[in-house]
Amino acid sequence: MGCAGSTPAKGDGNVKKIRKPKPWKHPQPITKSQLVQMREEFWDTAPHYGGRKEIWDALRAAAEADLTLAQAIVDSAGVIVQNADLTICYDERGAKYELPKYVLSEPTNLIRDS
Repeated sequence: MGCAGSTPAKGDGNVKKIRKPKPWKHPQPITKSQLVQMREEFWDTAPHYGGRKEIWDALRAAAEADLTLAQAIVDSAGVIVQNADLTICYDERGAKYELPKYVLSEPTNLIRDS
């Protein structure tokens, strides 16, 4: 660690700038309400796959925030971002957290609810 004003070296793999996931397509078109339900089910069950609840909570908050706030959330929670789109992250103890694309962004074939 350097002084408070220092920036990480280019070779430091722990600090990745978060970016939006690449566009993706769900196997069949889904509605916004179906997407919301899928997300709720994922977040309700995610802590049962291992890892710490507070990290899952931080990842959910980051997934639902804009990129700047998401970056601040993962940095303050000590989350190590493996993929810049947040699909694979680790905590400081090495536990792996995998996030499906549908919790991070909407599919290209989303059907708008009327």
